[in-house]
Amino acid sequence: MTTIDDALERDQDLTDIDWRVFPPGTERDVFAAPSGPLARVTLGPADAERVVLVSGVAGSKEDFVRVFPLLAAAGHRVESFDLAGHWESVDAGPAHLDPPRQHADYAMYVADLIAVLEDGAGPAHVLGYSFAGLVAELALVERPDLFRSLTLMASPPAVGQVFHGVKHIGPISDMAPHRAAGLILWGIRYNLNRTPPRRIAFVRERLAALPRASVDDIVALMMAMPDVLDDLAAAPVPMLVAVGDHDLWPTAQHAEFARRIGADLAVYETGHAPCETAPHQLVRDMLTLFARA
Repeated sequence: MTTIDDALERDQDLTDIDWRVFPPGTERDVFAAPSGPLARVTLGPADAERVVLVSGVAGSKEDFVRVFPLLAAAGHRVESFDLAGHWESVDAGPAHLDPPRQHADYAMYVADLIAVLEDGAGPAHVLGYSFAGLVAELALVERPDLFRSLTLMASPPAVGQVFHGVKHIGPISDMAPHRAAGLILWGIRYNLNRTPPRRIAFVRERLAALPRASVDDIVALMMAMPDVLDDLAAAPVPMLVAVGDHDLWPTAQHAEFARRIGADLAVYETGHAPCETAPHQLVRDMLTLFARA
């Protein structure tokens, strides 16, 4: 799935862009989720098959700016939203639940995703990015009727304390969630991944609006992912594990995870964000997956 082809050549020609700008025709609204108001963007025919893209910790819907026009051009209605407590959904969170809670939990994020999926006709193709992959797994197990397919992009290939498998730092990852979150934010802020100037400028702007409690809660959740591997393996929809060969987790772990749940595997010559650096290859492989749904 990673041979030299038109998609790879297009990805090799990518240049830095303004990550705040979605394609012409993109619609914006605010969705009333269980956790509060979630900022959402949508592109494509209203009656087309839906593709719902969910960003991860410290991310936002803008992570998919490059993917949006490709999926829409393929005839799909593509959607994304900011997680509760993130970017333009910063006012959503556990305090808005009924009854209110002090900390976010998996149930909150799963309920939000299920509500988004229910807000449309028919099941959707879903992509979960990193932490959102874990949320999407749990949502699929709870409501398989809402899914046409599931793509896990750079999602932790593990259960329990998922940081144990991270390259280099896995053996020392058992630390307080607040401390681990601080290290993650430090790495993002100081651009350890060497992302282009306009991209890192937007990322830093986004981080400035991010409540630290949101990150602390998510990191704590990632240290306690429920084991739903058997349920995923029995799920009635096709699945794809899409990762960069320089992802945080080793490719061998992603491959074993994909085998364990019966998913296809696509590996790209990139890092933790194929949607940014390999969008044409990612969409190519997602469309192949969709055709099997």
